[in-house]
Amino acid sequence: MQGQWIVEVREMIHRISRELLGRQSPEGTWPFCFESGVMTDAYYLLLHQVLSWPKTAALSSIIERILDKQTADGTWKTFPDEREGSVSATLDASVALLYAGIRKPTDPALKKARDFLLAHGGVNRASSLTKVMLALLGHRSWSRFIKLPVEFFLLPVWSPVNFFDFVGYTRVHVAPIILVSDQDFYVRLQGFREVEDWLPASSRAYMERMHPDYFWTKEDLLPAVKTSALFREKIHERAIHWGENFLLSRIEEDGTLYSYMTSTFLLIFALLSLKYPTGHQVIQKAMDGLAHLIFPLPGGAHLQETTSTIWDTSLVMTALQKGGIFFDHFAIQKGMKYLLSKQHTKWGDWHFRNPCAIPGGWGFSHSNTINPDVDDTVQVLEAIAPTVRAGFAQDEWKRGLQWLLNMQNGDGGWPAFEKNTNKAWLRLLPYRDGKTIWGDPSTADLTGRVLSFLGSELKWTINRPEARRAWSWLYHHQRADGSWFGRWGISYIYGTWAALKGLAAVGVPADNICVQKGIRFLLNKQRSDGGWGESCYSDVEQRFVSLSFSTPVQTAWALDALIACHDQPTPAIEKGILRLLELMEEREPEVWSYPTGAGLAGQFYINYHSYPYVWPLITLSHYLDKYGS
Repeated sequence: MQGQWIVEVREMIHRISRELLGRQSPEGTWPFCFESGVMTDAYYLLLHQVLSWPKTAALSSIIERILDKQTADGTWKTFPDEREGSVSATLDASVALLYAGIRKPTDPALKKARDFLLAHGGVNRASSLTKVMLALLGHRSWSRFIKLPVEFFLLPVWSPVNFFDFVGYTRVHVAPIILVSDQDFYVRLQGFREVEDWLPASSRAYMERMHPDYFWTKEDLLPAVKTSALFREKIHERAIHWGENFLLSRIEEDGTLYSYMTSTFLLIFALLSLKYPTGHQVIQKAMDGLAHLIFPLPGGAHLQETTSTIWDTSLVMTALQKGGIFFDHFAIQKGMKYLLSKQHTKWGDWHFRNPCAIPGGWGFSHSNTINPDVDDTVQVLEAIAPTVRAGFAQDEWKRGLQWLLNMQNGDGGWPAFEKNTNKAWLRLLPYRDGKTIWGDPSTADLTGRVLSFLGSELKWTINRPEARRAWSWLYHHQRADGSWFGRWGISYIYGTWAALKGLAAVGVPADNICVQKGIRFLLNKQRSDGGWGESCYSDVEQRFVSLSFSTPVQTAWALDALIACHDQPTPAIEKGILRLLELMEEREPEVWSYPTGAGLAGQFYINYHSYPYVWPLITLSHYLDKYGS
């Protein structure tokens, strides 16, 4: 049986490929925006007030975007179909606009925002990071936070509980917060009283002076040591010095901390709390690095949390080659040269839990040199695989592959950044919004994607011990409805796609009960128009929540999984392909730009601007390859 839409699919593949080839930069990259909500824009605006940084045209464009994102109800949202608005996003944006003098408390739009906050619990319903922002500006007492004492830094990595039990991207956020809260530090900006009066009453806690409530006290950390006050002071000073060095040693060449905006935001406050002057070169360079994260958009510029250059470039290269562009094409070779130049050669914190591996992975951002991740490494290896098969880049391939294989967790799955980093005590931390970020457990999306790569590129089957252990992990983590949860995408379509692709690639038969349950889940979620659409609420509520429309990205994921599991096109596949072709023709902004990347549940979702191109191109290419003859 031949696919019904072969001619149309072939034409769309050519069209998307031409578009992507035309978007390559002179450096060989495909620079797409890593777009999230207004949090990073707001925090960048606040930094300008804190440091008395000169206003620029780019900042004016960022302000334009913040204003543009406010709804008619006065709120800001973290994803488009959020029913009422986001308490955190509304607080972040409002406070930034007030301090910058862009809005006054009496403005009708901010009155609406305040009414919304009062009706929805005020700051008590905000995220932990928003509460930290308010504390940094003196609107919330540090004594209201359950804290880790600064001496926590000094616990050795071999102890049952230690700072390196947090995953790396969490450590670089937690460390500056520990330092700032230890100093009870905040910056009092001009307009403080005006902002304080505007904030809902539940926020006004800056005058409170309760005793600090620590998760562990210093006595808990040193229970057997009877020390003098002088010795304790020395330990305290040593811990502060350790925390300072920890941060400084993880600053990338562009001045950002771990290539993230939010960690760099916290870094600057931590340095200020340690008496660094606002004009210090480290702070100056950090601000310069943040300025390079600004991406111009039609509705105003966006300060990205990070750049997605490695991820987008490797995805586009993979999609183009699957669509028929040969590895020796000029654009592919330019991209390959860039990717190879970004392979990691430094030892990062991942080495603590994985001492047998040598550097060789890839990171997410163009400036990332010490924080490689499994997802990007898999994608780069897939992107360069055709060139490697032709006899080039053998050493880089081997190093990358060895690093990837060494990252498999003891339970058989793959994490994102660090191996075997999922201790039970992290789940005891009393921050509900942080439960997905403290550690780095195995996930279905990463485990499935690695299996898919190992099966398709290395021809591994479940007879390989590594693949069999990964299959076992997926089998034991499938939900009752047949789905898998995807940590880094939205959400159950993403996880189920990755798992089914991985299982099919290593030879798990399509009639296996695990595979059949996954297929039934996807078929049950197919919309009447033939496509698939899943809301970010799935990530919040930990259950599948349907969108009112189909998205090209999620339709492509679901179809790609079904194509991998069927030797012949089914009616559901044909209906889905037709809808995907329609979506690629229509390109309605609401549908095209719906966020399908997950960062932090309920708070941070990503619209990858590359996704509506690469995932449909990959899926249409797989359809053509499998059913086109």
